[in-house]
Amino acid sequence: MSQHYILAIDHGTSGIKSSIVSTMGVIVDTESLDTPIEYLPGGGAEQDPELWWQAVLSTGRMLVERGAVPRDAIKAVSVSSTFSTTVVVDASGEALMNAITWMDSRGARYIQDKLKGFPSFEGYGIAKALKWIKRTGGAPTLSGKDDIAHMLLVQNEYPEIYQRAHKFLPSKDFFNLKLSGGFAASYDSITLFWVTNNQDINDIHYDDELIDLLGIDRHKLPELRPATALLGTLKPEVATLLGLSESVQVAMGTPDHQAAGIGAGAVDDFVGHLYIGTSSWLQCTVPFKKTDVLHSIASLPTAIPGKYYCANEQDLAGGCLSFLMDNLLFPQNSLNTMPPPNGSYELLDAIAAEIPAGSGKLIFTPWLNGERTPVDDHTVRGGLYNLSKTSDQNHVIRAVMEGVAYNTRWSLKYVERFIKRPMPYINIVGGGALSDIWCQIFADVLNREIRRVKDPRQANARGAAMVAAVALGELRFDQVSALIEIEAVFKPQAENRKIYDMLYREFIQVYKNNKAMYKRLNAVESGAP
Repeated sequence: MSQHYILAIDHGTSGIKSSIVSTMGVIVDTESLDTPIEYLPGGGAEQDPELWWQAVLSTGRMLVERGAVPRDAIKAVSVSSTFSTTVVVDASGEALMNAITWMDSRGARYIQDKLKGFPSFEGYGIAKALKWIKRTGGAPTLSGKDDIAHMLLVQNEYPEIYQRAHKFLPSKDFFNLKLSGGFAASYDSITLFWVTNNQDINDIHYDDELIDLLGIDRHKLPELRPATALLGTLKPEVATLLGLSESVQVAMGTPDHQAAGIGAGAVDDFVGHLYIGTSSWLQCTVPFKKTDVLHSIASLPTAIPGKYYCANEQDLAGGCLSFLMDNLLFPQNSLNTMPPPNGSYELLDAIAAEIPAGSGKLIFTPWLNGERTPVDDHTVRGGLYNLSKTSDQNHVIRAVMEGVAYNTRWSLKYVERFIKRPMPYINIVGGGALSDIWCQIFADVLNREIRRVKDPRQANARGAAMVAAVALGELRFDQVSALIEIEAVFKPQAENRKIYDMLYREFIQVYKNNKAMYKRLNAVESGAP
């Protein structure tokens, strides 16, 4: 049988990456373009969805024209996109404003107002929280970074746009709309609107009572379909722009969390994966419905029919290295007019590898944009602790990598408690997985075997393609793990156990000792600055 391929679109915070992927998950060719993000006062973080779309058309067309595979062998397009990024569209499918990204916390006060009540716990009215937990598996976070908070932000601060809005779409489903003309979301991508009843994983549907409690318009939400459904075929004009046949199918696809897990081969129950990109998450598939209210972990729908997943997401991971590079090491100001050197991230790796574990007991906290889990705190901020006269730039570089790993260990504690077993190994993917030294730091800090998947930066594209392959009937999810190749294995080094255990304990104390200060400094009416 001739081989078939998927045009897989991986939309991340920093850009669009399009890939040609076989239905068995083999990466054939890739092209990418960066897309900018705009940070606004009061916790705003927006992107222009038209720039996304033009990047999709450009990268997709370049791939098709390069001809790595015959055009008629490409059978579907499938998208993975950032979770909890929201696009408001009119009836013609055009965006009415910039997309509100997963980093945007301006809706915090509106969702907090909807969830408050008496008696209360951690800002939630207990009766309301229990209603949400029973039906959805969780509840809207109070940080304002979920889709539902974005929708409430528009309703309250952009009423004319809310009035004109036809649908509020997760970003993945905005791309699907542009590709096919269909207004729909998948059961997994709609989750962070927190208005679907997920009690029965095989019967997910909108919950009218939750919608009424939030005071939003039901008709502004898209219809729901499985991630493994086919939404339709390419619109003729889009097929022409991409150089593909009008018969090419548009798969529903899945958000980045779920796509990365499939692309990492972590599809079996309790097998975990760690994604390190701009943000990061630790996630695994679970066969049960459960909620950990205190640490924002819940069983939520995944792209795999009949399965839930649980995850702990860190707001910034690789983004901390970008911050270090752009704001501290090579800022463009009167003191420095030189751009970062070529291969600058490889230089960071080499420097970090020369510094002993523990970075001279220097601790970095990676909460530059607040944190989601295991604490939902949009006012907490990053910092360097225990600086001394012997600390230098090299120590800071390694400390940033270690600080991200300490936060991941914090998450791992509660994910493993949630699944009631330790993970014997964790598959790592994302751009951060390309760093040998960072993989080793994760292994040492977590005290777990870290297994780097081949082509780790392509995990999302691979996962999106595999979801489409299932939709086309050319793959089963129980075949996926055997198709994923492990490129390298990093084992914990016993000699680093003592220093990392000690610094991890102090890392947790930094948060406990300073959270009240962060709240005083950063809590404003419209969200964190």
